[in-house]
Amino acid sequence: MALYEHVFLARQDLSQAQVDTLAAAATETVEKLNGKVTKTETWGLKNLAYKIDRNRKAHFVLLNIEGPGALVEELERQNRINEDIIRWLTIAVDEHESGPSVMMRKNERDRKRRSERGDD
Repeated sequence: MALYEHVFLARQDLSQAQVDTLAAAATETVEKLNGKVTKTETWGLKNLAYKIDRNRKAHFVLLNIEGPGALVEELERQNRINEDIIRWLTIAVDEHESGPSVMMRKNERDRKRRSERGDD
């Protein structure tokens, strides 16, 4: 089975529960097509470098996927249809990263720095 990393950006005005629902729907699509989501990470609401469809921020979500190439086509088709998803990127990888992704490690490091400074 091929390995993929799929990241999508959801509109800024969605609640965290709605973003989790989008991730669950993507997982369901993958599983219907004989694939498997090995890891799901929500990176949170982040600033964008430029406006996308009048959004200055977006919720970022990462899915590590194992499965055939046909599931990527269907997943991206579903993303095109869904108005809540403003961008996505799917790449083929040789192996999935074990443990938290770089973004999650960065978020944790930033959180520690803020707590040390007393910004929390």
